Amino acid sequence: MNVTFFGHSCFLVELEGAKLLFDPFITPNEAAAHIDVAAIQADYVLLTHGHADHVADAADILRRTGSTLIANFEVAAWFEKQGVTKVHAMNHGGCHRFPFGSVKMVNAVHSSSMPDGSYGGNPAGFIIESPEVRFYVSGDTALTLDMKLIKEFHALDWAALCIGDNFTMGARDAARCAQWIGVNRVLGLHYDTFPSICIDHDVAKRHFRAVDVNLLLPKIGERVIL
Repeated sequence: MNVTFFGHSCFLVELEGAKLLFDPFITPNEAAAHIDVAAIQADYVLLTHGHADHVADAADILRRTGSTLIANFEVAAWFEKQGVTKVHAMNHGGCHRFPFGSVKMVNAVHSSSMPDGSYGGNPAGFIIESPEVRFYVSGDTALTLDMKLIKEFHALDWAALCIGDNFTMGARDAARCAQWIGVNRVLGLHYDTFPSICIDHDVAKRHFRAVDVNLLLPKIGERVIL
């Protein structure tokens, strides 16, 4: 399947004829200055939590494209107040079937508030399953034993995992997560955007090679096949 990386934790998945955009933070990201946000098309925008570095471009993209927002209840309600009309609210443990496949919201150990400081509910990850592919998006999280439950219920093809350390798990912990959830391909997220989350790419890949997992660190704007 085709996956386009837009920097930080933002990427676009083309799945069963639908475009799924995750955590759009592009305009404020200096490293993504060459990306034309107005050209990005989406049918669904999925937000893992409310921090500005995950939602900065969401309202504009949702209103322009008429796409559907998928997020926790509090984040969804906040965007409705911003004039977003197509919203599907979820919460931890819940699963819902959409035309492209199912979305399950799972635990993430982090924090969440909206850009204006209001309550953002609980941070989360997503498990996406369709006839074509099954994958896990960790969101911002620490390594947690809850991840072991994922493999018990889901046979995944790949995962998108935060690896930047400091605010989330680093590459060593993310490699352990990949082991626990049973994937051999990982798209790295949440790294190199700010000084506190800059990583050594070779060291990060070494942690994943040690557990026989291929870590992909594409350039911003690059499309990869997962």
